[in-house]
Amino acid sequence: MSSTALPPDRRRQILKVIFISLLLDLISFTFILPLFPKLLEFYRGLDSSSSSPNSLLNRILTGLNTYKQSFSRPISDRYDIVLLGGALGSLFSFLQAIASPFIGTLSDRYGRRTALLWSMIGNIASVALWVAATDFRTFLASRVVGGLSEGNVQLATAMAADISDDKQRGATMALVGVCFSIAFTFGPALGAALANVSTVAANPFATAAGFSLFLILVETLYLYLYLPETLPSSRSNGSPNGSAERKEPTKPAAHLRTNSHFILNLTHFSFILFFSGMEFSFPFLTYDLFAYSSSQTGKLLGFIGLVASILQGSVTRRLHPLSVVKLGVVACAASFFLLGRLTTERGLYAAASLLAVATATVVTGLNSLSSFEAAEDERGGKLGNHRSWGMFPNMFRSDILHIPIRCISGEGLV
Repeated sequence: MSSTALPPDRRRQILKVIFISLLLDLISFTFILPLFPKLLEFYRGLDSSSSSPNSLLNRILTGLNTYKQSFSRPISDRYDIVLLGGALGSLFSFLQAIASPFIGTLSDRYGRRTALLWSMIGNIASVALWVAATDFRTFLASRVVGGLSEGNVQLATAMAADISDDKQRGATMALVGVCFSIAFTFGPALGAALANVSTVAANPFATAAGFSLFLILVETLYLYLYLPETLPSSRSNGSPNGSAERKEPTKPAAHLRTNSHFILNLTHFSFILFFSGMEFSFPFLTYDLFAYSSSQTGKLLGFIGLVASILQGSVTRRLHPLSVVKLGVVACAASFFLLGRLTTERGLYAAASLLAVATATVVTGLNSLSSFEAAEDERGGKLGNHRSWGMFPNMFRSDILHIPIRCISGEGLV
C-alpha cells in the first residue's frame, strides 16, 4: 500500500483517468487485429507487382519458404500469410519483452506520468507510420516502433497498484482487465468496418490507421491535462497535471513478501506459452479453417471481449486473485481441448467462450499477485519484468507452430 493513502474522491478521479486513457489506447491497438491477413496480402500483392526479388518482404518470404521446406510434408503457399503474420507478432512481442522492464524501471525513477507521456510519443510515431505505410518496409517500421514504445498497459497496472491498498487491489486490477475486454468487444469490429472505407488509394487501410492515430492523440492530450503523478514517493501536492514540486522521497518500509517473483513470473510465462497470444492468432486460425473475412473475425473477437468484460465486472473483481488464476487456467485447458477437435463454427464459439474466461482471469490475477510482492519504489520495474516474462513466450506463436504440428500429426497442408 502507498505510504500516504489517497482520499476516496481523489482515488476515483485518478482511476477514471487511467480507465479512459487505457480504453482509448487498447481500442486503437485492437483495430489492426482482424486486418492482418488482408493487410499482409495487400503488401505481398504490391511486392509481386514490383518484381523486385531483393525487396525486404520477398527476403522474409524466402526465409519462410526455407522454414516450410524443413518439414517432410508439403505446405501450401497459401499459408505464407499465416506464417508472416506469426513472424510479425513474434517480433512485436520480443520488442515488448525487451522494452517493458526498462519502461517500468524508468517509471520508478522519474515517475509514472513522465514515463507514460514519453511512451505515448512513441505510440504516436508508430501509428503515424502505419497511416503512411504504402509499402511493407514502412509498415514493419511502425510495428518495431510500437513494440519498443508501448508501455501503457504495464504503467496503468502500476498506477492502479499505486493508489490501491491490499483489499482494493483485486477489484482495481479487474478494472484494468475490463478495459481489455471492452476494447476487444468494439475495437476489432470497428477496425474491420473502417477498413471498408477507402480514402487513400495507395493504402486501403489508411482510414482505420487514421482513426487509430486520432484516438492516440486524444489519449495523449487527455493524459497530459488530467493525469497526476501516482508514484507514492513523488506525488505532487494536488496539481491536476502533476507539475507541482515533488515531495522528498521517504525510505519505504520493509516489504513482507509471501510469494516469489520468480514463481509468479514463471507461472505467467508458462500460461502465455500455451495461450500463445490467442488474441493475435485467432484471425489467422479463422482465416485458415473457415476462410473468415475481417468483419467475421471482428465479430468473433468482439464476442470474446463482451463475455470477458461481463466476467471482469461480475466475477473477477470479487474473487481472490489466486482463485481467479485457478479458474482461468482450467477454462483455458478446456478451450484448447475443444480447439483441438474443431470442425464447426458452433465449436469455435464454444472454445471462444472458454478463452474469454481465461482472458478475463489469469493475467489479471497474476498482475494482482505480482503487485502484492513489490515495494513502492520497485513496483514499476517488477511489473515490467512480469510483463516481459509474458511477452517472451509470444515469440513461439501458434501461427508459426500450428502448421508444422498439423504436418507432423499426419494431416499435411497442400
